[in-house]
Formats: sequence, C-alpha cells, structure tokens
Amino acid sequence: MTARILVVDDIPVNVRLLEAKLSAEYFEVLTASDGLSALEVAHAQAPDLILLDVMMPGMDGFEVAERLRSDPKTWHIPIVMITALTDTADRVRGLEAGADDFLSKPVNDIALFARVRSLARLKVMMDELRVRNATTGEFDILGEAPQNAEEDAANGRILMVESENLLARSVTEILTEAGHSIRRATSNNEALELGREPGLDLIMVNLSLAGEDGLRLCSQFRSQDETRHVPILLILEENELAQLAKGLEIGITDYLIRPIDRNELLARTRTQIRRRRYHDQLHRMLDNSLSLAYTDALTGVYNRRYMDAHLDRKILEMVEAQKPVSVMMLDIDHFKQVNDTYGHASGDAVLKAIAQRVTGGIRDFDLLARYGGEEFVVIMPSTPAEDSMMVAERLCRMIEAEPFEVPGSETPVVITASIGAATATKPAETAEALLARADTALYQAKNGGRNQVCLAEEPEAAVPTAPPAVAAGGT
Repeated sequence: MTARILVVDDIPVNVRLLEAKLSAEYFEVLTASDGLSALEVAHAQAPDLILLDVMMPGMDGFEVAERLRSDPKTWHIPIVMITALTDTADRVRGLEAGADDFLSKPVNDIALFARVRSLARLKVMMDELRVRNATTGEFDILGEAPQNAEEDAANGRILMVESENLLARSVTEILTEAGHSIRRATSNNEALELGREPGLDLIMVNLSLAGEDGLRLCSQFRSQDETRHVPILLILEENELAQLAKGLEIGITDYLIRPIDRNELLARTRTQIRRRRYHDQLHRMLDNSLSLAYTDALTGVYNRRYMDAHLDRKILEMVEAQKPVSVMMLDIDHFKQVNDTYGHASGDAVLKAIAQRVTGGIRDFDLLARYGGEEFVVIMPSTPAEDSMMVAERLCRMIEAEPFEVPGSETPVVITASIGAATATKPAETAEALLARADTALYQAKNGGRNQVCLAEEPEAAVPTAPPAVAAGGT
C-alpha cells in the first residue's frame, strides 16, 4: 500500500535517514524541520501518517500533536512520536496529546514499517467511510472532528482474553473503576464465541496465552465478521517485541508492554474505544443515508448513480494526494445462456450470488457497484496497477472455483467472469476516461477467450472522455 508520510525532526541527518528508509519501501515522504512548518505541511498536503520528533526547539512534539488534533483538517491523521524518552509518563503525555504510538531512537526498521503500514491501512479505511458519507450528500463530515471526546470513550464494552488470573484481576479493576465493563475469556474458543456478541468496543489479548497462540487468535478475530473492525490491544512482554511486527500485519491496532502502567492502559483504551465508536458512527450515518437512490435493488450493492459520484471524488483525491485509483469492470461470461436456459429468476439469483462473492474478495474500503445488466465495477482507492491485477486475478479464480446453485438446475453451474482493469495516475484523466479504458480492457478479455483479466494501456496525452456503453446481455 502506498502512503504519504510526513517526517518532522529538527536534526537534518535524522530526517534524511528516515526519508531514505521510507522511500526505499516506496512511501512518498514529506519533511518538516520544526513544529510550525509541520503544521503548515500537514494542513496543506494531507499526509497519511506523521512521524513526529518529540524534542524540538520552540514547539515540541507534544504541542504539535495537540494542535494537529484540534485542527478539523488534520485531527484524523495518525501520529507516531519518535523519541529518546523512555519514561512511561512521557508516553502517557504523548497519548493524551493525540499520538497513536511511540518509536524509540534508534528506530528499529521492522517496528517502523509495521506500524506505518498498520496505521496507513487504518487511515485509508476511515477516509473511505468519510468520503462515502460525503458522496451521499446527506452529511458533510470531511472536516468534522468527533465531539465530546471523553464522553465518546466512556462506558466501553471490553473483551479481555487472559489466562493469568493476577493480571486479569489487576486490569479488570483499573478498567472497571474507569467505568468500563469487562468480559473475560481464558481460551481461544471461548474468546471467539464471546466476540460474536454485539456492541464490543475493544478486545485485549495477551500474546502469551497458556497453551495457545495469541497471534492466531488475533488473526481469527480479523476473519470473523463480528470482530473484523473491533480494535485489538495486544499485551506482551519486552522480550516478545519481535512478534509485534507480525501482530501489526495481522491487524492488531495497539499494544501494551508489561508491566502495565495504569495511566498508559487508560490512555490507550480511551483512544481505541473512541476510534471504534467513530468508525461505528460513520457506518450508521452511511447506512441511514443510503436509500434506494444509491443501491441496486436486486443485488444490494451500490448502483451506477452512486458509483459515478464516488469515482469523481476519488479522481479528485488522486489529483490532490497523488495516489493512484484503480477500477475493474467485471462481466459475467455467457450470462444470456443462464437466462435462456433457466429463466430470468435464476439469472437474478446468479447476479446476487456474484455480488456476494465479489464483496468477499475485495477490501473493506473498495467499492462494488452494479454498472448495468451483468456488469459490475470495483473502485480501488490508493491502488497501483499491479495490485489491481492481483485482486482481479483472485476474483476470477474465486468466481470459477465454486459452482453456483441455480434455481431450475439439478446440479450447480460453473460460471466465470471476465475483468478489465485500469489505473488513473495522471491529473488529466477523468472518471469517464478511466472507465472507458477499463471497458476496452474488458472486451479484450472477452475476445481473448473469457475467464481472464486484461490491464488497460496507459492513456496517451489526449484522454477519451466518452463514457462506455452498457453492454447488452449475451456477452
């Protein structure tokens, strides 16, 4: 995943070192040498993550973080403080100022890249929800910060997975006194079952569960629908930090090192509960605002009207943030034969099943829409061409791999799809032109034998603007 990182440090050699490391991993790097210029760059350039030095002359990192969090244009940007300070009180102060995490100098590369990728993924998901709300036109929240921050983090419902009684009692006492309710599980199976209960705000998992694998449990939480988006706070020992990078890749959102400091526990818990509730708020607003005007009545995915408005926004974002936007046009092969053989009701069942299968094969922040007839469009923000091809190839195989139950057929029917992919990277390209290129690639896939993926060629200087025609049935 590409991301734009702002590095803030008053020592030039530190800036150059981080810039070289991040650039080598294909991140785009912005730099600032003091707090004031950091605020200006963050406000103007909208980075995906800020790596912020704490000890700077004039305005230190704590004040910079507080100002970033109070600015409606920057409050949602993740902040990682980089510091030589090791005192727990300094970490707590940073968390209360708005930092999401700390990295100690000298910075460990594995920890750096794991945390950067984890927070960048989280920001992309949250940004996508905010953009979708704005696309409906019902809520103008792109510049709004959550209100009543303390209230938003109160009375949390927390699942603690901990086999050690002493630690469990200590953490439960601290969090209960703060007004939270705690459910405890002592095994992976029990934890997964309790995780299915609605309304969870946070899951806490001890990496060292007696006889069980804490990271495997975190992975299972991420694959379980009810807990897919619930923040996970990992508890580990100092000597287990090598496993932290893997945990962040799996999807944990934060961590605590034992022995646990009371104030740090409370600060990190507040941050994660607040984030979870903001995520839920965005989902509720989106669900409430999406009516039949924005969804396809048959499949339940977005319709073309919404897709057009959303893609226009993503193209504008591509121009402003210089992040590629990829689209896929997917067409069901020989769909007319399904209708002719089994009837239109069976064809409708296939369309719904295809929509469900594709939804399960794309990321949470990708958007699936029915374009018309048996054609679907997937919009993939911040996705270069090579990544879009990987996703498209996976979708082709997923659709073909398991035959579909079709009403009227005694046996499941094998169905395949063809996909055309295109990526916008140039400011001159319009949404219509991008779809036209994907449509051309789709017909190359059809003409090449179907059940395959074709990638559109890069646009020339003059980009076509005519929208592609909706294909009639029978392709």
